Amino acid sequence: MLEYRTVAALCQAAEEAGSTISALVLTDQAEEMEASEEELYQRMRENLMVMEEAIQAGSLQETRSLSGLTGGDAFRMKHYAQSGGITGGFLTRSIGRALAVSEYNASMGKVVASPTAGSCGILPGTVISMLEEGRCTERQAVMALFTAGAIGMVIASQASIAGAQGGCQAECGSASAMAAAALVELCGGTPTQSAHACAMAIKNQLGLVCDPVAGLVEIPCIKRNVSGVSIAFTAAEMALAGIESKIPVDECIQAMKSVGESMSSALKETALGGLATTPTGLQYAKLVYDKNL
Repeated sequence: MLEYRTVAALCQAAEEAGSTISALVLTDQAEEMEASEEELYQRMRENLMVMEEAIQAGSLQETRSLSGLTGGDAFRMKHYAQSGGITGGFLTRSIGRALAVSEYNASMGKVVASPTAGSCGILPGTVISMLEEGRCTERQAVMALFTAGAIGMVIASQASIAGAQGGCQAECGSASAMAAAALVELCGGTPTQSAHACAMAIKNQLGLVCDPVAGLVEIPCIKRNVSGVSIAFTAAEMALAGIESKIPVDECIQAMKSVGESMSSALKETALGGLATTPTGLQYAKLVYDKNL
C-alpha cells in the first residue's frame, strides 16, 4: 500500500513498477477502498464531467456571483481567445476555462474542489484544455486526475492545502503543482519529470498570501487561478525539456509549510491584510455588507 508521504517515494514506486503514477495510484486506491479499478475510474470520470460542465456554465455571459463583484470575465476571455491573443489561442483558451470554473464556483455552481474550491479552476484549466484541444484522450485525462490527486494527498499530508492555514500558496500553489505533474504525464513524461514540474510550480508560488476582499473567494482568488494555470504549463514545459528543480520537490513542500507557518494571520484568509484592506478592497467589502443588511 502506498503511504502518500513523499512525492519521491511515489515516483520511485512508479519507476520501479515501470508504471505511470496514475496507474499505480488507481491500483492502490482500488485495493484500499475495496472497490474495482473500473468503479474508481468511473468515479473519477464523473469528476472530469463536472469540470467540463462547470466550464460550459461558467463561460456564459450572464454568469455572476451572488455578491455581484465578479462574473463575465470567462465570457470575455473566450471571445478574446479567438484572436489568438499574445501567447496563442491554446493558452488564452486555457485561461478562459480556468476563469469559467472559478466564476461558476463564485456563483454557487457545482465544481470539483481540486484541491479546494478556491483553486478549482487550475486543474480543469489544464487537463480539460488538453482534452478539448485534442491533445489527449478522455481516458488519459481521467488518469491524469489520479496523478494530480496523489500529489495533492502528499501535500495535504506534509504541509497544507488550506488558505486559512498556509495562505494561497497552499491552495493555488498546490493546485498548480498537481496540474503540472498531471500535464507531464499527459505528455508522456516520466514520474521523475512530474516531480520536477511539481517542484517548479511550488517554487514559483511560495509566499502567495490569501487576502480575499470582503472575505469572499472572488477577488483576487479567481485571477490567481489563471496564474496557477500559466505556472502549471510553464513548469511542465521545463520538466519535459529535461530541466530539473535543484531543490527536491519534497523539500519544496516542506518550505511551503514553513513559509505558511511564519506568515501573518492577517494574510491567511482573514481579510485583514493585503488586497482586502486596500481602499478599493474596503469599498467593495462595504458594498457587499451594505447590500446584505
